[in-house]
Amino acid sequence: MTDHIIKPETTTQALDTSNWPYLLKNYEKLNVRTGHYTPIPIGSTPLKRDLSTYIKYGVINLDKPSNPSSHEVVAWIKKILRVEKTGHSGTLDPKVTGCLIVCIDRATRLVKSQQSAGKEYVCVLRLHDKINSELELSRAVETLTGALFQRPPLISAVKRQLRVRTIYKSELIEFNNQRNLAVFWASCEAGTYIRTLCVHLGLILGVGGHMQELRRVRSGALSENDNMVTMHDVLDAQWQYDNTRDESYLRRVIRPLEWLLVNYKRVVVKDSAVNAICYGAKMMIPGLLRFESDIEIGDEIVLMTTKGEAIALAIAMMSTSIMATCDHGIVAKIKRVIMERDTYPRKWGLGPKALEKKKLIKDGKLDRHGKVNENTPESWNKSYTDFNDPENKITVIQSSKPVEKLESKVEEKKRPAKSDSEESGGDEKLSKEERKQKKKEKKEKKKSEKSEKRDKKKQKKEKE
Repeated sequence: MTDHIIKPETTTQALDTSNWPYLLKNYEKLNVRTGHYTPIPIGSTPLKRDLSTYIKYGVINLDKPSNPSSHEVVAWIKKILRVEKTGHSGTLDPKVTGCLIVCIDRATRLVKSQQSAGKEYVCVLRLHDKINSELELSRAVETLTGALFQRPPLISAVKRQLRVRTIYKSELIEFNNQRNLAVFWASCEAGTYIRTLCVHLGLILGVGGHMQELRRVRSGALSENDNMVTMHDVLDAQWQYDNTRDESYLRRVIRPLEWLLVNYKRVVVKDSAVNAICYGAKMMIPGLLRFESDIEIGDEIVLMTTKGEAIALAIAMMSTSIMATCDHGIVAKIKRVIMERDTYPRKWGLGPKALEKKKLIKDGKLDRHGKVNENTPESWNKSYTDFNDPENKITVIQSSKPVEKLESKVEEKKRPAKSDSEESGGDEKLSKEERKQKKKEKKEKKKSEKSEKRDKKKQKKEKE
């Protein structure tokens, strides 16, 4: 006997995206808002960008050498790669080595987010005298965790002001009591002074101490194990490309900026909405394709395309549950746009009214800003309402009755109770325009009074 069951159809096979690069990793685990959208054959996955745009949207996890300052190193890379802009993820002292994230051109828009991210250091501490045991030092290292008061050291470029910095975790790695040297690891907030921490450790132990050597092992999303390169690598990669046109070395040294955003919660945007976001528009529900779980209102998220390109950093205005159920509204407001404008085509202003307006502007029946002139037909004036016009804004506000009720309630609460005689003899409520005029008049009076006082003072001084 055959089972008479209608089996569900699968239009696409289940994909294994666990090995996909950067923001596309585990793409199939994202919540699906809709699967219907029109893909635009523009843009490409971060690893398949042509070399000029690859460098333009690139970052380098650099092993900073000892002696030159962070700004010098970044300036050298700018000169070697012949790019317009470079930035770094947080200043390292000249003698300090380790992880320095160098951002190129468009990637410099991520510099602030990387500077404020947590850091990890390995430090060599020199004590000024012998201590009783290694246990005493490990206890001292563990006590200096949490929120600590710190004053920047004497050799610093900032104001020596007392500030609070958090040390999340610290561990003693090695200790040599004969040489009075210790090696410890610390995970801390951005802006923590390890030099000051070493002085505090010396004070706790009662023998004094100072920082001998320091290396940054993690900066934000990247550690020293994540494709760290040296200055020689950058120089050799550029030389190889200039002389042999082999770009493989340069592509290994420079990585796409999406590398820094893998820890952010993701929201996938339709191709038709990408350029609007690049121009600063808010992310709305109709442009939403997929979204991550556990997004809360106020979280910092990354907006991405279906090809895995980062569009912008944004602040979530909806939680995951609201995104799944709501049919209209703002998903997120833009914090920092990363993608360049017009990378994707414009897809707004294609409605019947917008097309008619464009035609009228072209024919000279509207001015270049779309405003009415002498040649504008009457049919356009009747059918079209310009909501940017202040008069229309007032009518829109007046027509919305619930808003008026709320305003009247607020005004009633603010105003003190009037007697019957006052109410009967009182004037009618002033309109908004009249209030504005009164405010302007008051301001003008104050200005004139101030100017008169100044003139009188000047006259007195001249007489004296």
